[in-house]
Amino acid sequence: MIFSPVQIGKLKISNRIAVAPMCQYSAVDGVMTDWHIQHLMQLGYSAAGLIMVEATAVERIGRITHNCVGIYNDLCEASIKKTLDLARSVAPTDTSFGIQLAHAGRKASTQRPWEGRKSLTKEEDPWITRSASPTPFDIGWHVPQSLSETDMQKIKNKFVEASIRSVKIGFDLIEVHGTHGYLFHQFLSQISNKREDKYGGSLENRMRFPLEVFTAIKKALPNDFPLGVRITGTEWEKNGINESEALIFAQELEKLGCHYVCVSSGGNTPNPQIPIGPHYQVHLAKIIKDNTNMIVRAVGMISDPKKANDIIVNKDADMVAMARAFLSNPRWVWDAAKILNYSINVPPQYARRL
Repeated sequence: MIFSPVQIGKLKISNRIAVAPMCQYSAVDGVMTDWHIQHLMQLGYSAAGLIMVEATAVERIGRITHNCVGIYNDLCEASIKKTLDLARSVAPTDTSFGIQLAHAGRKASTQRPWEGRKSLTKEEDPWITRSASPTPFDIGWHVPQSLSETDMQKIKNKFVEASIRSVKIGFDLIEVHGTHGYLFHQFLSQISNKREDKYGGSLENRMRFPLEVFTAIKKALPNDFPLGVRITGTEWEKNGINESEALIFAQELEKLGCHYVCVSSGGNTPNPQIPIGPHYQVHLAKIIKDNTNMIVRAVGMISDPKKANDIIVNKDADMVAMARAFLSNPRWVWDAAKILNYSINVPPQYARRL
């Protein structure tokens, strides 16, 4: 059931509920603020087995917005460590914490969602963006510079450095962000990757850079350190990544020692035709689960405890991740335990609530 433990690499996670990484757009030059402290502390005592810290940029120009968290210097590292330590101080002792490492590529240098989510104007201090190809995300967006192989090597090094910092900070798990239209997704998709070198064209070539980065991270981490990737199950576009390509990519990751994948979708085009609804991505997770031996996490409008439990019982996925559900109710796990007749430990200060 959803409250049973699950093993990812050398890490035993106490239950199969994960708090999905949620960008807060509240950092100052990559540094976490008091907002992140309150956000992660309240999620810390949620009783979720795994709590994922938001997409964290491995270099300054890899941030989505001016206000995204980074892990590219000592100030960033110190702020994340302080926040993580505080979250751990109120969390159950068996709570695991992970970080999602990211690079926004052509979707960098943008406004925050509540400011319009468009490319930054000249008055908003924009920066040069880089991607697989000089293809903008949408009309009116910045035209990114095409990455040279030297540039790609530098980005690979940044991911390695960020991974080493993440271990030093004390995270239990690292996740590489490979979906939602960000850099690795941009390489994987024919829609955004128009290269004619060994990193473009065939799926084998389009996978090359993300797999090279994953391999470099894997080599830099302690043996069997929990490492996963958030991948695209489909782009919901005629010429985009589909379920077959997603499965091949997942299988290649597995060969390289990937411990798990979280299967999401979309984000690389401005108006994909997504059939939004409860559990709309679970079938994508099931395809990967049925055809690999990795742990597979499902995500996407999962909110009902009984139906979330059914995902695990029916073997559609090994874990479920939620974002909006936890924003609406940080005590979601407590309520789910009550509904599913499962006993969990909660802070004694709040025990009277139950």
